[in-house]
Amino acid sequence: MTRFFTGLMRLRRGPWEMLATIIIAIGVFMLMQPFVIWAFTYSFVVTLTGTVMFIIVSHFPE
Repeated sequence: MTRFFTGLMRLRRGPWEMLATIIIAIGVFMLMQPFVIWAFTYSFVVTLTGTVMFIIVSHFPE
């Protein structure tokens, strides 16, 4: 766990890609759930943020 946070602080690709992937997964979950309308409303923005973040961090060093 400490290694994950160290990678985030040093702007390494692995931890940031994992974080972006988790944000994308949360956005997709928000899109598919039928119970909370505000989660459905913001699901596209969350998914888009995770996708743009993934594109940006894919240029970080290993």
